[in-house]
Amino acid sequence: MELGILSLVPATVAIILAFVTRNTVFSLAVACFVGVLLAGQGLLGFPDLLKEALGTTSFSWILLLELFIGVLIAFFQRTGAIQQFTLVMERKNLSRVKTQLVSWFLGMFVFFSDYFSPLFVGSTMRNLSDKAKISREKLSYIADSTSAPVSVIVPITGWAVYISGLLVGMGSIASPDSAMKVFVQAIPFNFYALLSVLFVGLLAMRVIPDYGPMRKAEERALNEGKVLRDGAEPLMGEELTETPPFEGIKPNIFLNFFLPVLIVISIAVGTFIVLDSAKTMEAFLTASVILGIIMRLQGIPFNEIMKTATAGMKGVLPAIIILAFAYALNKLTEDIGTADYIVSASGNWLSPSLLPFATFMIASIIAFATGSSWGTFAIVMPLAVPLAFNYTGDEVTTLVLATIAAVGGGGVFGDHCSPLSDTTVLASTGAASDHMDHVKTQIPYALTVAAVACVFYLIVGVIFV
Repeated sequence: MELGILSLVPATVAIILAFVTRNTVFSLAVACFVGVLLAGQGLLGFPDLLKEALGTTSFSWILLLELFIGVLIAFFQRTGAIQQFTLVMERKNLSRVKTQLVSWFLGMFVFFSDYFSPLFVGSTMRNLSDKAKISREKLSYIADSTSAPVSVIVPITGWAVYISGLLVGMGSIASPDSAMKVFVQAIPFNFYALLSVLFVGLLAMRVIPDYGPMRKAEERALNEGKVLRDGAEPLMGEELTETPPFEGIKPNIFLNFFLPVLIVISIAVGTFIVLDSAKTMEAFLTASVILGIIMRLQGIPFNEIMKTATAGMKGVLPAIIILAFAYALNKLTEDIGTADYIVSASGNWLSPSLLPFATFMIASIIAFATGSSWGTFAIVMPLAVPLAFNYTGDEVTTLVLATIAAVGGGGVFGDHCSPLSDTTVLASTGAASDHMDHVKTQIPYALTVAAVACVFYLIVGVIFV
């Protein structure tokens, strides 16, 4: 179904309502309802949309992944592992700057999953961050900006395999191996992702001072001791933020914290190397089961372990509900041709010198409107890259590499700013931040980096085309 300019209405409604009401679930639900009415599906179109969008393998995967991550974090809390990690780090007398730098390094270290990274960084560093009087908005920004931006520039991630897979058959790219080689060559041109990661480090070291809404949030946390604004609604259940350690056991930071993390990393990276597919969900399931066994051997009753696992699942429900409606809206925008309209509306003014810049902008708009970077890659890559090859006579030149990178960077930027994005939701969840507070404080920083990236793409277009 093609609705033309009307196809922009559902995403626009969701974004405007999210900023006005600060309630993402309500905003997404209204947007979906408006969308099915525009599509002429009537009142029953809304439940039908939910059934079609959520009854899929992709949503089942992220649902299970979120549940297992929730269980693992709850186990960390119940064994006292995170509290023990906090005590170890406290002995190092970390300043506000060093606490932010540790968060930055942790985000880059957990590069293999953009889903786990923001949850891990936020949950692990939250206590330390609170003690250093760092706002939850700042922590969620650091976690968000070291997840997808890192995943899209590391060759051994699911992102790299996915993007390189889309490239096979375009121009002179004839095989997965050659596609991965081209992906690696395009990394230096992914200006948004590279600059985003660098920008976080410069902010943490105070080379660049905080500004905009983030500055106000940081001043509130530092001067008033309020890591959350008055009236904020943290996007994580109390089951995960208020879970006390089980009395009577002495936490072992290696067995209860580092070993499960190493299991996750080993399985995710190992399966990626052997199977070309990182089994992230299976990694968290394995780590949760093994940590549960360790907890029982440490003397924690079986019923208490199961209660903790259930509490962990409850704790991530706020994020799962938002993701469910976001998936429904993504399905709706696909059905009514939102991305196709954006591409067709911008196709008349493209030229070789403007192609990388235009590709970045188009990918950004689509990702912002849909909240899906991977969906954006699937839409824009088959349109922009063949066009670049057409200009270069099927040769892999700077224009082709910059265009590929612009798709990746634009998808991450739009996804970074969008309140509908799964990684944005997970960053709010991990840091236990108010979701819309995270979005509002992050957007000025993302726009700054995107503006610099746009300048670089224009320079590339002028010099190399």
